[in-house]
Amino acid sequence: MRKSRRLEMGDSVGVVAPASPFKRERFDQGVAEIERLGFRPVVSEATFARDGYLAGDPVLRATALTESWSDDSVMGLIAARGGYGSAQILPLLDKSLFCDSCKQFVGHSDLTAFLAYLTTHCGVVCFHGPMVMNLAGGESSYDRDSLLRVVMNAEPLGELTGDRLETLYPGEAVGPILGGTLTQLAASLGTPHAFSPPPGYVLLLDDLNEQPYRIDRMLTQLSASGLLGLASAVVCGEFPGCDGPVDHTTVREVLGRIFKAFPGPVLFGFPTGHTTGPTLTVPLGVEARVVGGRRACVAITEAAVL
Repeated sequence: MRKSRRLEMGDSVGVVAPASPFKRERFDQGVAEIERLGFRPVVSEATFARDGYLAGDPVLRATALTESWSDDSVMGLIAARGGYGSAQILPLLDKSLFCDSCKQFVGHSDLTAFLAYLTTHCGVVCFHGPMVMNLAGGESSYDRDSLLRVVMNAEPLGELTGDRLETLYPGEAVGPILGGTLTQLAASLGTPHAFSPPPGYVLLLDDLNEQPYRIDRMLTQLSASGLLGLASAVVCGEFPGCDGPVDHTTVREVLGRIFKAFPGPVLFGFPTGHTTGPTLTVPLGVEARVVGGRRACVAITEAAVL
């Protein structure tokens, strides 16, 4: 896995919109937060394009992302928001560009399609973290400490935990941490850009507002594909809004049932991606240690930047 240079105060950060459009007022608040963090946001006119539920047509979004990645003055990129559309641009990208050059990229949710592309197809470390819409909410929406430490310091992020993090199944395992939003990981299967992690990886899973049966269906698909069999540990996010409103089945019950025979540690309630509080920034593609027991934690044991 290749790593980008660490960010420094005053560096330019490109803001891109590979998925859905956004509300301008909240976007401006998020951009202002980037400035408060000490960086210079770079926003092109393409970011404000609209095409129904998409932030412009696929060619426009792919071109804007490519131009920002290719701009030598831009040291890192952050997504405006998720929603839908990231997978549409993958066939339009020049893979050699992303394999031959390396920049920081931060996002989650629908951007999992691009994060999986960068990590498992291009070999580039990237970041499962807040988008501009999260930054707009200030430190009640994102964890400032983990974001700045992971993108600015060439040292391991160390131990990460949360008030709601618990052990579903105990154990200890190490491996490169990869994954993201379950919906996007499952949707990638059978495509040229399918999520394709190495044996022994740590699987990070996250999602929002999905019915328990849909969570079950997607995990069953991951299992049938062999991806669960490759994992050494599973770290599940908070999965807000994923409990059943009618039969009262909880997402925790579903995860517990699906992973009952899993041989490694399984954690639930890790605060990254879709969360009820500040979202942690987690580097993808670097070594992590997962500990499931009386005190559950995820420790990032490898630096994510140079």
